[in-house]
Amino acid sequence: MTASARHTDSYYAASSLPQPDYPVLTGEVMADVCVVGGGFSGLNTALELAERGFSVVLLEAHKIGWGASGRNGGQLIRGVGHGLDQFANVIGTDGVREMKLMGLEAVEIVRQRVESSQIPCDLTWGYCDLANKPRDLEGLTADAEELRSLGYRHELRLLEASQMHSVIGSDRYAGGMIDMGSGHLHPLNLALGEAAAAQQMGVKLFEQSEALSIDYGPEVKVHTAWGCVRATTLVLGCNAYLNGLNLHLSGKVLPAGSYIIATEPLSEAQATELLPQNMAVCDQRVTVDYFRLSADRRLLFGGACHYSGRDPKDIGAYMQPKMLHVFPQLANVKIDYQWGGMIGIGANRLPQIGRLTDQPNVYFAQAYAGHGLNATHLAGKLLAEAISGQQTGRFDLFAKVPHITFPGGKHLRSPLLALGMLWHRLKELR
Repeated sequence: MTASARHTDSYYAASSLPQPDYPVLTGEVMADVCVVGGGFSGLNTALELAERGFSVVLLEAHKIGWGASGRNGGQLIRGVGHGLDQFANVIGTDGVREMKLMGLEAVEIVRQRVESSQIPCDLTWGYCDLANKPRDLEGLTADAEELRSLGYRHELRLLEASQMHSVIGSDRYAGGMIDMGSGHLHPLNLALGEAAAAQQMGVKLFEQSEALSIDYGPEVKVHTAWGCVRATTLVLGCNAYLNGLNLHLSGKVLPAGSYIIATEPLSEAQATELLPQNMAVCDQRVTVDYFRLSADRRLLFGGACHYSGRDPKDIGAYMQPKMLHVFPQLANVKIDYQWGGMIGIGANRLPQIGRLTDQPNVYFAQAYAGHGLNATHLAGKLLAEAISGQQTGRFDLFAKVPHITFPGGKHLRSPLLALGMLWHRLKELR
């Protein structure tokens, strides 16, 4: 099996549920909807549509969950987008509030999916935002007040620096906010479980079936190397791996590298020292650190988003010093796995959920800016609501927000954004 035909060499791939081989598309098939992309966006759109009685064909270029859906940090955190109040001039204050409520609903969609399909993905509740500086606590306090104003039903608790050892065995942080309505899970197992559920509902899944070109029109035709899908409606859910399949959409999402290392299994005492309450945690910097424990007590430490378009030569050597900066007590602990992948980022950091203006039967969802685990599940629901005509208002809120095309074309996008992110990092030092 070629490298592109299997999952990246990650802890998730090594510890996953059995990975069935779905067939390669050959010949011509027909469906109400063709979904391109076998990650969370595509899988959940397919599931939601199948639940509404649509016939669906899903195409995946590699393996189900091959991209960010099967490689990510496994952090299931409330909310969608960054700084939603900036969109009030487009969707109004009521629209902003509804988006914020959908950001809470997104986590519940995952919870319900895991429970209804009985997916064994190590879902664990408990999360803590880490304050790097005292001023970060002001933002977390505001977050807590806003969440309560939205009727958030889960426990929120602000922590001062002196209380942080109840959450994390590190002296680096000035405080934090515990959120018991967010948590963590094994993302590849979730994707595999959702694929199995989709197949049981009649969705036709095809792997190693890259969409190479699209004929647009009242009926769309999606061509692969060995076959073709004819459908009334098309959904593009490729995110950072859209490549050149649709130039209009690919110009609005920037692929950025993110990286994770996994230690050898830790003793129970070690694990308890690092994260006493087994919470997922994330700091507040632009180049964010995020980490958690796996079910077999490995520390999964991720972050270091790369906007340059170039991966580190040695991910372990690049990430381990960052881990030791937080947990120097792990200096003699072995790193068993190291991997990376691309996340999709838009200029305004809001998930891009909409349809093509000139092709209204073509829908898309992309650019989750590193918070895709929950936002993808919301996107699938909104797309299905719109395609079925069941409800369009929620979908329209996202579709109304304009998204700029990154300047500089394919080759200059990444360097330009890297410069922009450097400016944000310099601001953090003030």
